[in-house]
Amino acid sequence: MFAAVTLLVLMCLTATTHADHHHQPCHSPNMTGMMSVMSLKGEVKALGAFTYDSTAKKLRFRSNESQPMNTSLGVDLLVFFDEGILYEIDSKNQSCEKKKLHCTLHPLDVPDDAKFYSTVHSGSPSIEGEGLKLNVWTGPFSDLKAYYSISVTMGCLPISMFYFSETTSFLISNMEIEMEIKDPDLLVVPNICQGLPVLETSEGTVNSFLHEFI
Repeated sequence: MFAAVTLLVLMCLTATTHADHHHQPCHSPNMTGMMSVMSLKGEVKALGAFTYDSTAKKLRFRSNESQPMNTSLGVDLLVFFDEGILYEIDSKNQSCEKKKLHCTLHPLDVPDDAKFYSTVHSGSPSIEGEGLKLNVWTGPFSDLKAYYSISVTMGCLPISMFYFSETTSFLISNMEIEMEIKDPDLLVVPNICQGLPVLETSEGTVNSFLHEFI
């Protein structure tokens, strides 16, 4: 499965690649943008806006419920990676769940233990304005039989992440990225979530940003 998805990534890019064993994982800046989550079968799982604080390690993702997609998930997630907490927010019903975060892997930063795979060109490297140079990083997903492949620009803006396992695979794409936090209030715990206890997690359940789409 790992080899198959890696091949898929390379098929979408030009053959201009080279390995560099001196690469070190970079870390993304503060960002605001749009994110889509799509299965490799073409099903749109979620589409919405994100806000990411790279210093405080906080992420807010709200799927756009106005999108006319019956298959998209209506999720509102606030994740505090350093604190190990994930909030599932339902503003419509004024409810919230506070969960322990089991894995900090997410699609907006390169993990410290990621392995550099290659540098590739999306589009044409020889025509000005028609290509994008990307670094591709890969690694395992915790102790599960799953892997990821994340592509970032030379400035460490995350463009896409493939998640793939024996049972499921999906692609997360980031668009319209701006290197700023436009609304800091989105990263503050809402009133409906304050003072909540951490819910007990049933055996075999993994709470993480990516597992919200599995």
